[in-house]
Amino acid sequence: MTQQNLLDRYQDYRTRRFTEHQRKTAQSLPGWRTQRRRRSLVIGLAVTFAFMFAVGVVYAFGVKWVALLWLPACAVFMPMWVALQIVLGRQSDAPEATLDEYEVAQRNSARSIGLTVTQNLMMIPIAYLIFGAAITGGTDENMAYAGGLMALAVLLVGGSTPAMILGWTRRDPDPE
Repeated sequence: MTQQNLLDRYQDYRTRRFTEHQRKTAQSLPGWRTQRRRRSLVIGLAVTFAFMFAVGVVYAFGVKWVALLWLPACAVFMPMWVALQIVLGRQSDAPEATLDEYEVAQRNSARSIGLTVTQNLMMIPIAYLIFGAAITGGTDENMAYAGGLMALAVLLVGGSTPAMILGWTRRDPDPE
């Protein structure tokens, strides 16, 4: 068994699983498939991410109870994320075999931007942790947790960016 065969089999399995899931959700949330509604989901996600990052920043100042606000932020994030994925047909993470050439190009472009966003935004918590540890001599007990919250928020932003870009830019579906 070669590595190529294993990868091919995995891609075939992933394509079948994706197609089956698509059949189940293809008719879900029909009112949310307009560009206006998708954009409202994208804006909602952006606000949620800003709130999550702010929770990390406030925690860095020693307000420990603010970490509890991460839970409602996750409770808001999850349904919006799932809804955006459903109305996009999960194009941002779809297997290549399920997309046409134009959709593959859109997806790959959005993924590239998502990676760039992740790399650039991750410099904020990294700089905070490195310089903060150097300044405090590593004695600030809130720093690691606050940096972790900031990093997690940035990773969620980066992972969501491709779907957010596609949700914002995709035109309304043609009426059938």
